Formats: sequence, structure tokens, C-alpha cells
Amino acid sequence: MTAAFDGRHVVVTGGTGALGTAVVSQLLAAGAVCHIPVFDAAEKARTPFAADSNVRFTDGVDLTDEAQVAAFFSGVERLWASVHIAGGFAMAPIDGTDKSALLGQLNLNLVTAFLCCRAAVGRMRLTGDGGRIVNVAARPALGPRSGAGMAAYTASKAGVAALTQALAEEVAGDGIWVNAVVPSILDTPANRAAMPKAPHADWPKLGEVAESIGFLASPANQATRGALVPVYGRS
Repeated sequence: MTAAFDGRHVVVTGGTGALGTAVVSQLLAAGAVCHIPVFDAAEKARTPFAADSNVRFTDGVDLTDEAQVAAFFSGVERLWASVHIAGGFAMAPIDGTDKSALLGQLNLNLVTAFLCCRAAVGRMRLTGDGGRIVNVAARPALGPRSGAGMAAYTASKAGVAALTQALAEEVAGDGIWVNAVVPSILDTPANRAAMPKAPHADWPKLGEVAESIGFLASPANQATRGALVPVYGRS
């Protein structure tokens, strides 16, 4: 990552997961101070930066809870960027998806992104310095026909894409750029294990996607807003 953060404060939800770890690692190398909400304190144990002084963990944060999200963000001074990776995936045909499963996907993907965007905008407006928000959609959000067999997930990620573009217009006057990356299947050990015969070499690598997120979240991004950036690799 070539963009410098120079001590700027960045929230990374899902910062203990595979993609989140790659993003946080690159942000730290670029000089950022990273704030990571975790629902289960044990999540910290699997990160390579649990003892890093520039990483601030907050335990017990349910990102689907409006009050808890607001309280978490209120503790971040001079927020510059907020990266929203937290979410969930479920694959099931429509007759295997009940209302509870649909609401679960909407909560994990769309509601968490919405609440974090809302809280981040409020904190950024307090500084008057603008800021950057990066959401994570998914390839089926841009081509819903490819979401057959996972309609609930596709709908939730399409909501994230729509939220990103609408909010980008709403807060442009505040100097807050809102964008989203749109990954295809990420090259992770879990995905390789789930799809052992897939063309793994074609999948986007975590470091590559983290680079795209890092640029969109950085002060170097002076022009890009409202973008849904495909990060497909060769897939």
C-alpha cells in the first residue's frame, strides 16, 4: 500500500477475519491507527496484531444493535475512515430460506453496513475534515442472476451496493467519499476447502483486495466516490 495514513484513525469491522486481517495489516504498515469492534473477545487471539499498540479492540460489540454501534463509534476520536467488512454468507434455494434466514442475511450484511455508515458519518462531520467509507458488496449484487441459489445473500449485498451509491451522493458535500469493493470468490483457505476443484489461481487474493480498500480509504483518494469497484481477479 503506497498511500500514507500518518496516524489517521480507521475503523475496520470484521477486522479479525481473513480479509479484515489483510486490510488491517496493510493499514498498520501505512501508519494508521486501527479500531476493531469484536463480538467475541476470543476473536482477537487469531489475529497477528493482537499486541500492536496501534490496534484498539473493543469487545462485545453487536454490529446489528444500533445503540452498541453508536457507543463504539463515539469512542473513536477524529475518525478518518471506516471500512465495513463484517457480514455473513448463506447459500440456500428459495424453498430452503424462511423469513428468519432472510432477515439474518439482511441483518449481517445490510443492517451492519447501514448502522456503521450512519455512525461514521456522524463522527466525521464532527471533525469537519471529511473522510472515507468503504463497504463490501459482492459480485452477485451487480449481476443478480449469478446469485441463483443464494437469493437472500444476493439481496442483502445488493442493498449494500445501493446504500453505498445513495449515501455517496448524500455526504459528498461534507467531503466524505463513500465507495464499495465488489469481490468475487476470495482466495481463502476456507473457500479452497469448500471448493477443492475450483480454479483457485483465478480468484482475487486477499492482499490485492486489501490494496483496493486501502486506496479508497486513504487521503490519496481525492476523486473516487459512489463507485462499486469490481475486485474479481481473473475469475
